[in-house]
Amino acid sequence: MSTSTYELKWDLDVFFEGGSSSPAFHSFLQALHNELSEFDALVDAFQVPTNEKDKEELLNILNAFQSSFKKLRQAGAFVSCLTAQDTTDRGATLLQGKTTQLSAQLQSVLTAFDQKLVAIEETVWNKRLSEEPLNELSYVLEDRRMRAKEKLSLEQENLINALGVDGYHAWGQLYNMVVGNIKVPFKENGEEKQLSVGQAFNKFSSSDRNVRKTMFEQWEKAWAEHSDYIGESLNHLGGFRLNVYKARGWENVLQEPLDINRMSKETLETMWSVITEYKAPFVEYLNRKAKVLGLNKLSWYDLDAPVGQTESKVSYQEGAEFILDQFSKFGSELTEFTQKAFEDSWIEAEDRPGKRPGGFCTSFPESNQSRIFMTFSGTPSNVSTLAHELGHAFHQHAMAGVHTLNRSYAMNVAETASTFAEMIVADASVKNAKSEDEKLALLEDKIQRSVAFYMNIHARFLFETRFYEERKQGIVSTDRLNELMLEAQKEAYCGALEEYHPQFWASKMHFYITGVPFYNFPYTFGYLFSLGIYAKALEEGTDYEEKYIALLKDTASMKVEDLAAKHLGVDLTKRDFWEKAVKLSIKDVEEFLELTK
Repeated sequence: MSTSTYELKWDLDVFFEGGSSSPAFHSFLQALHNELSEFDALVDAFQVPTNEKDKEELLNILNAFQSSFKKLRQAGAFVSCLTAQDTTDRGATLLQGKTTQLSAQLQSVLTAFDQKLVAIEETVWNKRLSEEPLNELSYVLEDRRMRAKEKLSLEQENLINALGVDGYHAWGQLYNMVVGNIKVPFKENGEEKQLSVGQAFNKFSSSDRNVRKTMFEQWEKAWAEHSDYIGESLNHLGGFRLNVYKARGWENVLQEPLDINRMSKETLETMWSVITEYKAPFVEYLNRKAKVLGLNKLSWYDLDAPVGQTESKVSYQEGAEFILDQFSKFGSELTEFTQKAFEDSWIEAEDRPGKRPGGFCTSFPESNQSRIFMTFSGTPSNVSTLAHELGHAFHQHAMAGVHTLNRSYAMNVAETASTFAEMIVADASVKNAKSEDEKLALLEDKIQRSVAFYMNIHARFLFETRFYEERKQGIVSTDRLNELMLEAQKEAYCGALEEYHPQFWASKMHFYITGVPFYNFPYTFGYLFSLGIYAKALEEGTDYEEKYIALLKDTASMKVEDLAAKHLGVDLTKRDFWEKAVKLSIKDVEEFLELTK
């Protein structure tokens, strides 16, 4: 292991020196704008292929697409790093507007390109896809063409996109604005404070039940006061989507999210049915946690309450060395890559004011590098988060030799490598706990994640599916939204809680994200999929790494059912895979029940 001292701050100057006022970055954006105009002209001039000359034109367009896409990703990554490291950087905020415009410009060109693909005669199309070099891109190109076939004409789709800016996306932005202005009153040390929703939410992991309960009462009240505006947003987001789906002839509201995630309805239904059948141990865990906390039954605001004590704090250096040590037991490439990330300052981990909350990993495809953002304060949870984000970075690294257009994997498999890396470290943390109390705290942290994926996200999925069915008949009142949420939560948690959170539809940002519909089930899929892969890795040890990298390489160029069949030898439409994955997390519950007898 290296004896280097790892920096807590990332290096962005290696991309563009000077931050948001970087002359090099401003030139880069101008060059990208020009390149997009050239790409647009190429698509505009493209004739439906009939001969070899047209084949060359198609290759030129794909090369232009690849180049523009990489540059746009590079620009977006740089700006997201700037806005995260300093929330007061106004220059970065302006740059965010510019990259959004460039992204819209690319989408317009791609919509026109997709329509040209649809116009290609079937036999010519199949011949093109069977020949080199297009055969390498056959899945993504066929996928684009099939999706475009299911859409409306170019003019109509462009009109939807244009109206969406001040309609559909505007409702999502309005939600963000309303939430940004919400203040939750809270009395602390005799002084009343006005907390942001982020600060207020953190109080639910307090060890003092009075703090959690008082906060929950204020929390519900704050969302109820704004529920009319928020309900309006949700209804119009749903209405916009439903009208677009109706115009395209799509009857099932899950068609778009399933297409985006490249999975079948059968796989989704099998996954949820297995989870539902295996919820009993998690209900037992919730009941036991209530007893440990001295309660008859848990309430919503008790779900994140700590059990056990973990006082151990580690330095960033110690956390990094622990991660490297654990990764080395699974494979040399993962370990060497992670060491490079630490040594070359790919990670922004400093605990300082002015940073945005949370963590993320973003890739710079032009430079074959990634950057990780988080705030490291020395907790075991921080170490898990760092491992999680390093897993995302490794996923990008594994795809370095893959064609750029074969690298856009969907959200449901995006969490594969990150959850896998996090599992390695979380498991090791439990095994290396310094006391039984610390072991209990770390184990419970793991189980809380399973409960979130199997129960919380199931409630979101049930609510959203039912909301869309009712929205087809007209506006759904805020009272009815509360009822739908309460029903969904009672069903998803198997009635295990005393008090629920009926205003959850208002407080959960995921319902208002306009980029991806049904921003819920892919999380659960990704968690279970990576648990299944983790089980394989435990069986095979370091020998598994090569197979694991081969799986990651294919995550963006096939349906998830084909991915699982090819690399895991399993059928995702059948119960076996899901049962094995869920049973892995049940082992944690069994250990928790044993420790808390």
